[in-house]
Amino acid sequence: MAMQGGTALQEKVSRMLSRKQKRPVLKPNKPLALKDEVANRKMKKGEATCITEMSMVMACWKQNNFVDALCSNEMQSFYKCVEKAQIAVKAISEKHTIGQGGRLQPKQATTLLKRHPNLHKEI
Repeated sequence: MAMQGGTALQEKVSRMLSRKQKRPVLKPNKPLALKDEVANRKMKKGEATCITEMSMVMACWKQNNFVDALCSNEMQSFYKCVEKAQIAVKAISEKHTIGQGGRLQPKQATTLLKRHPNLHKEI
């Protein structure tokens, strides 16, 4: 039974090969040329920050019946963490707008591709 399956596979492969050069025959369903635009997708969000500080605040609230005055230390540490995270996000976004981030935003890639269009012929 295994031998029959092997011969069927070999027959399919032999039908896909060109008779002259014994290479696979490509039949593209779309033209082999790049478009002058990129899909406008949103970039992936980063991972959540300050989770431990937030959980500390919530645990403190639960212990103290949701009284803010008794959890001021935990809240201050959470707010400091949020400020640091926002500064880091701003630094990364400035780095991306300058073009040193390694990846272009989809909007930037589209403007560059429209400025320098491709040949619209198959090669």
